[in-house]
Amino acid sequence: MLKLLIPILDRNGALEAARHGAFLFAERCVSEVEIVEVLDEVGHDRSTAFRTLAELRISEKQAMRDALLRTRAILDDAGVPYTWKRVFGQPERIIAACAERSHADIVVIDASRLGFFRKWGVLARLRRLTHTPVTLLQ
Repeated sequence: MLKLLIPILDRNGALEAARHGAFLFAERCVSEVEIVEVLDEVGHDRSTAFRTLAELRISEKQAMRDALLRTRAILDDAGVPYTWKRVFGQPERIIAACAERSHADIVVIDASRLGFFRKWGVLARLRRLTHTPVTLLQ
Protein backbone atom coordinates (compact mmCIF):
# COMPACT_ATOMS: atom_id res chain seq x y z
CA MET A 1 0.00 0.00 0.00
CA LEU A 2 1.26 3.43 -0.95
CA LYS A 3 1.50 6.63 1.03
CA LEU A 4 0.74 9.74 -1.03
CA LEU A 5 2.01 13.25 -0.40
CA ILE A 6 -0.22 15.95 -1.88
CA PRO A 7 1.17 19.50 -1.72
CA ILE A 8 -1.09 22.52 -2.07
CA LEU A 9 0.99 25.11 -3.91
CA ASP A 10 -1.47 27.87 -4.73
CA ARG A 11 -4.93 29.21 -4.06
CA ASN A 12 -6.51 26.79 -6.54
CA GLY A 13 -5.86 23.89 -4.20
CA ALA A 14 -4.96 20.35 -5.16
CA LEU A 15 -8.36 19.14 -6.28
CA GLU A 16 -7.16 16.87 -9.08
CA ALA A 17 -4.53 15.32 -6.82
CA ALA A 18 -7.16 14.73 -4.13
CA ARG A 19 -9.48 13.09 -6.67
CA HIS A 20 -6.62 10.90 -7.87
CA GLY A 21 -5.80 9.95 -4.27
CA ALA A 22 -9.46 9.12 -3.59
CA PHE A 23 -9.57 6.92 -6.70
CA LEU A 24 -6.39 5.08 -5.68
CA PHE A 25 -7.80 4.61 -2.17
CA ALA A 26 -11.01 3.14 -3.60
CA GLU A 27 -8.89 0.75 -5.70
CA ARG A 28 -7.00 -0.26 -2.52
CA CYS A 29 -3.67 1.06 -3.80
CA VAL A 30 -3.25 3.80 -1.18
CA SER A 31 -3.35 3.40 2.57
CA GLU A 32 -2.99 7.04 3.61
CA VAL A 33 -2.54 10.54 2.30
CA GLU A 34 -0.60 13.47 3.69
CA ILE A 35 -1.57 16.97 2.61
CA VAL A 36 1.05 19.70 2.90
CA GLU A 37 -0.10 23.29 2.59
CA VAL A 38 3.01 25.12 1.35
CA LEU A 39 2.97 28.85 2.05
CA ASP A 40 5.68 30.77 0.26
CA GLU A 41 6.72 34.07 1.83
CA VAL A 42 4.84 37.01 0.33
CA GLY A 43 7.46 38.93 -1.63
CA HIS A 44 7.99 42.56 -2.35
CA ASP A 45 6.53 43.10 -5.79
CA ARG A 46 4.12 45.51 -7.42
CA SER A 47 1.22 44.40 -5.23
CA THR A 48 2.88 46.00 -2.19
CA ALA A 49 2.36 49.38 -3.84
CA PHE A 50 -1.40 48.99 -3.40
CA ARG A 51 -1.70 46.98 -0.19
CA THR A 52 0.39 46.58 2.92
CA LEU A 53 2.44 43.44 3.46
CA ALA A 54 0.19 42.47 6.38
CA GLU A 55 -2.92 42.73 4.18
CA LEU A 56 -1.28 40.61 1.50
CA ARG A 57 -0.32 37.93 4.05
CA ILE A 58 -3.87 37.81 5.44
CA SER A 59 -5.36 37.60 1.95
CA GLU A 60 -2.97 34.80 0.94
CA LYS A 61 -3.60 32.86 4.15
CA GLN A 62 -7.40 33.04 3.66
CA ALA A 63 -7.13 31.92 0.04
CA MET A 64 -4.89 29.00 0.98
CA ARG A 65 -7.25 28.03 3.81
CA ASP A 66 -10.12 27.88 1.33
CA ALA A 67 -7.98 25.77 -1.03
CA LEU A 68 -7.16 23.41 1.83
CA LEU A 69 -10.83 23.06 2.79
CA ARG A 70 -11.84 22.20 -0.80
CA THR A 71 -9.05 19.64 -1.07
CA ARG A 72 -9.90 18.07 2.29
CA ALA A 73 -13.60 17.91 1.38
CA ILE A 74 -12.84 15.60 -1.56
CA LEU A 75 -10.85 13.23 0.65
CA ASP A 76 -13.48 13.37 3.41
CA ASP A 77 -16.26 12.46 0.96
CA ALA A 78 -14.26 9.43 -0.22
CA GLY A 79 -13.41 8.33 3.33
CA VAL A 80 -9.66 8.59 2.75
CA PRO A 81 -7.55 8.73 5.94
CA TYR A 82 -5.23 11.73 5.77
CA THR A 83 -3.16 14.10 7.82
CA TRP A 84 -2.32 17.67 6.95
CA LYS A 85 0.08 20.35 7.96
CA ARG A 86 0.98 23.91 7.05
CA VAL A 87 4.61 24.71 6.27
CA PHE A 88 6.33 27.99 5.33
CA GLY A 89 9.24 28.16 2.91
CA GLN A 90 10.36 27.52 -0.63
CA PRO A 91 7.85 25.03 -2.09
CA GLU A 92 10.23 22.55 -3.72
CA ARG A 93 12.50 22.27 -0.68
CA ILE A 94 9.52 21.86 1.65
CA ILE A 95 7.95 19.15 -0.52
CA ALA A 96 11.23 17.23 -0.78
CA ALA A 97 11.81 17.46 2.98
CA CYS A 98 8.26 16.34 3.78
CA ALA A 99 8.50 13.41 1.36
CA GLU A 100 11.71 12.22 3.03
CA ARG A 101 10.50 12.81 6.59
CA SER A 102 7.13 11.09 6.14
CA HIS A 103 8.52 8.27 3.96
CA ALA A 104 6.02 9.04 1.20
CA ASP A 105 5.99 6.60 -1.69
CA ILE A 106 4.89 9.17 -4.27
CA VAL A 107 4.28 12.92 -4.54
CA VAL A 108 1.18 13.88 -6.53
CA ILE A 109 1.00 17.51 -7.64
CA ASP A 110 -2.05 19.14 -9.19
CA ALA A 111 -0.40 21.11 -12.01
CA SER A 112 -3.59 21.75 -13.97
CA ARG A 113 -3.58 25.47 -13.18
CA LEU A 114 0.15 26.09 -13.02
CA GLY A 115 1.75 27.95 -15.89
CA PHE A 116 4.04 26.14 -18.30
CA PHE A 117 7.31 27.48 -16.90
CA ARG A 118 6.29 27.07 -13.25
CA LYS A 119 5.10 23.53 -13.89
CA TRP A 120 8.37 22.38 -15.43
CA GLY A 121 10.45 24.42 -12.99
CA VAL A 122 8.76 22.71 -10.02
CA LEU A 123 9.27 19.29 -11.59
CA ALA A 124 12.94 19.93 -12.42
CA ARG A 125 13.76 21.19 -8.91
CA LEU A 126 11.89 18.31 -7.25
CA ARG A 127 13.69 15.74 -9.37
CA ARG A 128 16.97 17.24 -8.20
CA LEU A 129 15.99 17.45 -4.51
CA THR A 130 14.23 14.14 -3.82
CA HIS A 131 14.39 10.46 -4.72
CA THR A 132 10.63 10.08 -4.27
CA PRO A 133 8.73 9.74 -7.57
CA VAL A 134 6.78 12.87 -8.54
CA THR A 135 3.60 12.83 -10.62
CA LEU A 136 2.20 16.01 -12.18
CA LEU A 137 -1.51 15.85 -12.95
CA GLN A 138 -2.63 17.98 -15.87
